[in-house]
Amino acid sequence: MPDWEKRFRAARVGLPEWAEDAPERSLFLSNATGTFELYVWDRGTGEQRQATDRPNGTLDGTLTPDGAWLWWFSDTDGDEFGVWMRQPFEGPPDEAEGTGADEPAVPGLAPAYPAGLALGRDGTAVIGRMTDEDGSTVHVARPGAAPVEIYRHRQSAGVGDLSHDGRLLALEHTEHGDAMHSAVRVVRLDGSPVAELDDTRGGTEELGLLVLGFAPVPGDPRLLIGHQRRGRWEPALWNPLTGDFQEPAIDLPGDVTAEWYPDGRALLVMHSYRARSELWRYDLAERSLSRLETPAGTVSGGSARPDGSVEYLWSSAAKPPQVRSTAGGVVLDPPGMTAPGSVLVEDLWVEGPGGLIHALVQKPEGEGPFPTVFDVHGGPTAHDSDAFAAQPAAWVDHGFAVVRVNYRGSTGYGREWTDALKHRIGLIELEDIAAVREQCVSSGLSDPERMVLTGGSWGGYLTLLGLGVQPDLWAVGVAAVPVADYVAAYEDEMEGLRAMDRTILGGTPEEVPERWRDSSPITYVDRVRAPVYISAGLNDPRCPIRQIENYVDRLRERGAAHEVYRYDAGHGSLVVEERIKQVALETQFALRHLPVSSPG
Repeated sequence: MPDWEKRFRAARVGLPEWAEDAPERSLFLSNATGTFELYVWDRGTGEQRQATDRPNGTLDGTLTPDGAWLWWFSDTDGDEFGVWMRQPFEGPPDEAEGTGADEPAVPGLAPAYPAGLALGRDGTAVIGRMTDEDGSTVHVARPGAAPVEIYRHRQSAGVGDLSHDGRLLALEHTEHGDAMHSAVRVVRLDGSPVAELDDTRGGTEELGLLVLGFAPVPGDPRLLIGHQRRGRWEPALWNPLTGDFQEPAIDLPGDVTAEWYPDGRALLVMHSYRARSELWRYDLAERSLSRLETPAGTVSGGSARPDGSVEYLWSSAAKPPQVRSTAGGVVLDPPGMTAPGSVLVEDLWVEGPGGLIHALVQKPEGEGPFPTVFDVHGGPTAHDSDAFAAQPAAWVDHGFAVVRVNYRGSTGYGREWTDALKHRIGLIELEDIAAVREQCVSSGLSDPERMVLTGGSWGGYLTLLGLGVQPDLWAVGVAAVPVADYVAAYEDEMEGLRAMDRTILGGTPEEVPERWRDSSPITYVDRVRAPVYISAGLNDPRCPIRQIENYVDRLRERGAAHEVYRYDAGHGSLVVEERIKQVALETQFALRHLPVSSPG
């Protein structure tokens, strides 16, 4: 078995979540059976139990505060449209009966796209939902009673958190129409307003807010939020009952977010800067910041335990992920073989049309120039980091250099960088990618005749757009679950993404048709010269299949070299065998269509 395949087959575990009032009861995600499913873990006894078992996997779940119940989201074959189910933490009374303990968590609530969930200590549940017909709705379900709708709006909104006493509910909403920047509203459980925090009003710049969580102790109504008032994400404490607003003095570069320690006396600070991340502890009484020792690389998540230790999920580009503890050692070790490591990542800084661009480079053994894969991240509000990723490592194993560009629109480099892509979406990102490509060629890293452009989701969109807008730059294109025909995608995608599209393009296809035309890959399909490989999920609500078929039809009409792989799942697959198949098809396509080497 080649190393690239072992990296996908090796079992992985996510960062465990634990029940707030029963910290020995935990929940984690793992692909130990070959499909990502939810597992419950009793730390007191050491017992672990697979809680869900579905052909296309299960991704979303949480525990009630008392740890008595597991809630998990049930969709159909990855379409993200469904209902919340629940089962006892201990499982069925008779294990021989399988998963028969699963039951609808909120009977009578129709299927929808999930938009947040908050579970109270008295059994109350607050469910955020989104549908094409209703927009965003929030329902409160009390034990033994039918769910009651307390919120409705056409724009995107979702459940943030429920206060410790269950009386206050924090919502994130975009009623102002900017889906990139949320406001925060605190309401009572009957929907009546308590307080509003909205950084989108009263100025020319619109700033976003995030709900990070109510204080985890009785009698403390403070809400931890994230804000962008100084050009980056950082935390603040807001009391919605008094209006008091306090900003911890966290003098760190880059983006900063936080969550509460269980005793409410400190914040666990997660700091992201230049594609790496680390953890700090901020003492609220002393107003002091102290660094927690973690290895160099990326901390994908952290959670403070009642004993003061912090569990965190760590990896680097060269080393596979581990769930570690600041108390020492590995917390949760997956069964079976360990994933082989990969090569270190190097930083590349390039002056681009919109400022300094950060890219990450991995190189195979030998001397360049190498055939090079530009692996473009999705989002677009995300970023590549010094973290372990099996797919880039697979390209390196096949002899490619891999370059990942944190283009304008990426997070982690300040608000202006993230917000820069508005109205010329796609085209701005491609300008940054082209600037990095030029540097890679001029430095001798990359062979200009053997360049592959690839990515998934938004990265797949940029791949197809780049093949048409920059046909001279790319020898092969490999696009996974892409936007290919932007107007048709808008017509078929979930309402929350439509709202985002209207924000970043400045209106609907009818209101600003030229922007939609200029940013749509199908506009440039007749200019595509490189062979194109496309993979698409038949049940994908984010990049629906019809708009991809429109693009493929145009390629077929031209007789253009292309292959399409359609699979029975949604926006990607949670099944290991399926992922291995897709990576094998992608790399084989690229190797088959690339020239062996440049002339001379």
